[in-house]
Amino acid sequence: MRREGLTLQRNRFTRMFSSRPFLFFSIIILLKCMLTWFVIFDGGPSWAILVTELPFAWLIFGLLEMFAGKRKLIYYVIADAALTGILFSVFMYHKYYGVIATWHALQQVNQVTAVSNSVFSLMDPYYTLIFLDIIVLAVILIRKRRELLKKPAARFNRRKAVFAGVAVLSFALCLFNIVPNRASMNEHTKAEEMGILNYEAFALVDRGQTELEDPAKVTQARIDELKGVDPKQASPFQGAAQGKNIIVLQLESFQNFLIGLELDGREVTPNLNKLARESLYFNNFYQMVGQGNTSDAEFVANTSFYIPRSGAATMSYAYKDVPSLPKLLKEQGYQSATFHTNVVDFWNRRELYKAVGFDRFYDQPFFGKENQVFFGADDETLYAKTAGKLKEMDGEGKPFYAQIISMTAHHPFTLPDGLSRFELPERYEKTFVGDYIASQSYADYAFGQLVEELKAAGLWEDSLLVVYGDHQGLPLFSLDRKDKELMKEILGHEYGYPDMINVPLLLTLPGSRQGKELDTLGGQVDLLPTIAGLAGASLDGQLHFGQDLLSQSQNILPQRYYLPSGTLLSGSSLYIPGIGYDDGNRYPLKPGTPAAGSDEDAYNRALELLRLSDSYMEALPEHGGAQR
Repeated sequence: MRREGLTLQRNRFTRMFSSRPFLFFSIIILLKCMLTWFVIFDGGPSWAILVTELPFAWLIFGLLEMFAGKRKLIYYVIADAALTGILFSVFMYHKYYGVIATWHALQQVNQVTAVSNSVFSLMDPYYTLIFLDIIVLAVILIRKRRELLKKPAARFNRRKAVFAGVAVLSFALCLFNIVPNRASMNEHTKAEEMGILNYEAFALVDRGQTELEDPAKVTQARIDELKGVDPKQASPFQGAAQGKNIIVLQLESFQNFLIGLELDGREVTPNLNKLARESLYFNNFYQMVGQGNTSDAEFVANTSFYIPRSGAATMSYAYKDVPSLPKLLKEQGYQSATFHTNVVDFWNRRELYKAVGFDRFYDQPFFGKENQVFFGADDETLYAKTAGKLKEMDGEGKPFYAQIISMTAHHPFTLPDGLSRFELPERYEKTFVGDYIASQSYADYAFGQLVEELKAAGLWEDSLLVVYGDHQGLPLFSLDRKDKELMKEILGHEYGYPDMINVPLLLTLPGSRQGKELDTLGGQVDLLPTIAGLAGASLDGQLHFGQDLLSQSQNILPQRYYLPSGTLLSGSSLYIPGIGYDDGNRYPLKPGTPAAGSDEDAYNRALELLRLSDSYMEALPEHGGAQR
């Protein structure tokens, strides 16, 4: 009896699939859209899904009913697979990046697949159920293809006329969802109001181009006015590192809350804590990266331009002849090199390094594949071999600018056996936050080895050391309830957007160990002018969107990608727009302080700064060695 019941259910399933595919696949897509909305918008079933998502599917299904002929069921399964692929890509991308993926982002999916371990570590097993129907239907089609596909195609009759009307009405509903929301600044809100499928279609035809400014009108005076910068204000540290070696260390996924953190009385990052006490430590410093993550941080730090509206800077701008820190310092007699244990072609770095003018780069062939963690040699190997090369460069008679990119503390933060240096309290074990802390404790240990290597090479006292985090490691949208509880324990408040994008900046001056903690608001775009000021290098004639953090007290930091377009940090607040300015939200940068400073004027100035950066970058010529 049980077997007969299963057979009956299976036959009903097959009959509905073959005789009523429009209804059958409408239900299937509706369920998949509900799953996607649950993952992205943290909501359960909603009538909005019916109104925003189904019309897009009905438009496709209506066209299939009109034109697909006797192979209609095959095309239905293909359409189901295509829509499923879009929805799956969107919610998996959101789990990793926290943004709604569009075709712009998926164009660079080959780079994302390189971090597939990170992406799939975020996948709950039930996500795979989204593909179950496709597998079952494909099997049914193969087994019963003669029976299911032998039906002749219907002529244009009343049934087709009905579906023609359905397609037209569905198209009108799609436009009804898209047109009123197309001007929304917040991509997340836009996708929710339009519907994800409509948003993807809109992004496909909308190039997202804002009106570009004549590059001749993009002047430093105009930028300074928008930012409120006083160019006459001198830094008390101007030229403090003039003629000295400059070592810039970019720490992988390192967030600011780690500095000074103790768990059950034990320091997580003792070496960086010590450095913070001996350095100018900026605790109010923020990431400004996009899809390129680490490579975007390299770009912003070395150019003082903002990331592009879509895609990674290394893809959009790497072929340009970009004004940069290596080129500026070269005029001061510096040589330059960058060190990264991954292959140089990852995220198109080979072209990036040509664009910004590094004299040389050292990647995986130099560091080797021994002691490999994720994409390259571990941080201890990176620092040991880099220190040896820096000693050689120091003996060449010219000061050097060296950029070092750490990598071992990379998502998903699963250290190999033997590398862990920190014993986690039991409540942190087998949690994402615990794995992150353990990885960053190893990164701190390896950093301590770098300090010893630099001292042994005679470089420590005679160099400017700049250390900063490249981007967040704990995405707000990837934390489960246990992780959020642990973060609240660590911070003393709910983990929020300001905490997520807050990374440290440490400036250790040559021969000085007088530390000071500073609340000055800053971002990665400010690194170039700050380092230039310390090196005594004039920025006259070199356009830059950052400012010297040691001479200016006011700042405005536009954000893109990880937070919606129009997001800015200014005064004591982080502002995130809604459809426009009026329905946006403010978040205090420091808990318990007022969220002040991000008024509508600051919002408009932030958007204008982004537009000017886009305009100038688009107009730059290609560099001589560009190879597309």
